Amino acid sequence: MIAIHPLYITDTDGNRLSVVLPMSEFEKIMELLEDYEDEQLYELAKQVDEPGLPIDEALQIIEENRKKSPKNNNA
Repeated sequence: MIAIHPLYITDTDGNRLSVVLPMSEFEKIMELLEDYEDEQLYELAKQVDEPGLPIDEALQIIEENRKKSPKNNNA
């Protein structure tokens, strides 16, 4: 478990409005969330009843789609 040291921003009645964390703690939380999301996506991918793609084929498709993307078109 990571130690969290929050600082609360409150209104004049003492109601908590926001939290400020040290950057190192925020980055650790974000890393843990990304790891959790990766695990969830992996579990979901294992349940899909479709064949996978070889990595070379997948990268080729990604590159072709990137070239077709409007944000990569300078026109």
